[in-house]
Amino acid sequence: MTIMLVVNNPNSWPLHIPGVMVTSARAYLTEPAYSEDRSAKVFNLCRSYSYQSTGYYVSLLAAARGHKPMPDINTIQDLKSQYVVRTLSEEMEEQIQHAFKRIQSRKFTLSIYFGKNIAKQYNSLSMRLFDLFQAPLLRADFVKEAGLWQLKSIRMISVSEIPENHRKFVVQAATDYFAGRKRRIRKRTAPRFDIAVLYNPDDKEPPSNARSLKKFQKAAEAVGLDFELITRNDLHRLAEFDALFIRETTAVNHHTFRFAQRAAAEGLVVMDDPDSILKCSNKVYLAELLTRHAVPIPKTLIIHRNNIDKIMETLGLPCVLKQPDSAFSIGVNKVETEDELNREVARLLNKSDLIVAQEFLPTTYDWRVGICDRRALYVCRYHMARRHWQIIKRDENGNNSLEGASDTFSVGEAPDEVVGTALKAANLIGDGLYGVDLKQIGQKCYVIEVNDNPNIDAGIEDLVLKDALYREIMGIFLKRIENKKRGFTAA
Repeated sequence: MTIMLVVNNPNSWPLHIPGVMVTSARAYLTEPAYSEDRSAKVFNLCRSYSYQSTGYYVSLLAAARGHKPMPDINTIQDLKSQYVVRTLSEEMEEQIQHAFKRIQSRKFTLSIYFGKNIAKQYNSLSMRLFDLFQAPLLRADFVKEAGLWQLKSIRMISVSEIPENHRKFVVQAATDYFAGRKRRIRKRTAPRFDIAVLYNPDDKEPPSNARSLKKFQKAAEAVGLDFELITRNDLHRLAEFDALFIRETTAVNHHTFRFAQRAAAEGLVVMDDPDSILKCSNKVYLAELLTRHAVPIPKTLIIHRNNIDKIMETLGLPCVLKQPDSAFSIGVNKVETEDELNREVARLLNKSDLIVAQEFLPTTYDWRVGICDRRALYVCRYHMARRHWQIIKRDENGNNSLEGASDTFSVGEAPDEVVGTALKAANLIGDGLYGVDLKQIGQKCYVIEVNDNPNIDAGIEDLVLKDALYREIMGIFLKRIENKKRGFTAA
């Protein structure tokens, strides 16, 4: 891979960084050789990134050439948005207060060079901002108002704005960054692609257990993909990969969604893609979508403060109340009395303006159909936890205290109505990886939810297909990467 610094004038460029090509913006934009180099990674260090300036066009054309520029156009736009800066300041409040708790002044400027600050105590905050705003040289201004520090602005800087006494540090930070990239790029005997797998090593209930992740790795390597586990701290590395596979429980207001968004913007193949996360993580949306397309679901009401009285009248008791972003049985509650109903509705409406109420359909097990690329891959039957109405029984702290048994079937062995209904539901979301949960009453099936991040655990979902399940999913990634690359080449 060619690492290329694009600057306005290489003759006046003051930093010597070993193993890195420095070229002019004009040459990069006009000379055909640069557009033909498919392996380049461009670091845009022009003086200005204003709309339709030379620096703007460097990032724009680098993206078109597949050079994965830093900064990209999305970052350039984000840095101009006060709304984005204000939102991130609120999201990072705890980290910001901790970083500056000993500073007595009311203003502080943080210079960020390839994710590092010259003072080590600010490296954690610097890397967080670098993750969010992918630009080599950044300057963030903080102010203290009403006793709290806030991010006031953040912008990209040119090399001329680096203090003379910082330049040696900048060269070392850049050298370390590029050396780290080179270590991660392994030589291969044949062209291959890289897949990043986002996971949380501390998650007590991950969507894939450790054995499953090892099987995914083996399958990836078998089809020609380099497999690497990454964590929430690796957002800045996404541009190194060709695909992102999220094996961590997803949510919209969560780093998993930001990873999906960033990966999609970088042109990676993504599962779960951000659109699927948005659709599947909100049960209000799912209820509306499935109803509109005549997919059978339990009798359902979307509840707000003005129609609470309709629950008893329409659904009766017991019934099930769900917060819109509930997952893994957390935020899903059965109520059996009118007092319980009123308390739980009030509690949930304090969190969300809309909630979901559904009729209670008692069954001894739920079906789940695993679907990827619009095809059913596995079918499981999850039995209810002993003396409980759900698959997982949780204690008062929300921890898994008891879990029901499970059976796994081949797709051909499962009832046609189960598989067909699941496919109809999942296909309304997209062509990603989904787990459709259903209840079967007699011959009729009702979709309970569509999960964008279904469990694939060694010893459960893979009992029938075994290693072939993992190869099938990795093969879908490979096919999509190749299609994307061919589409780019053809263009």
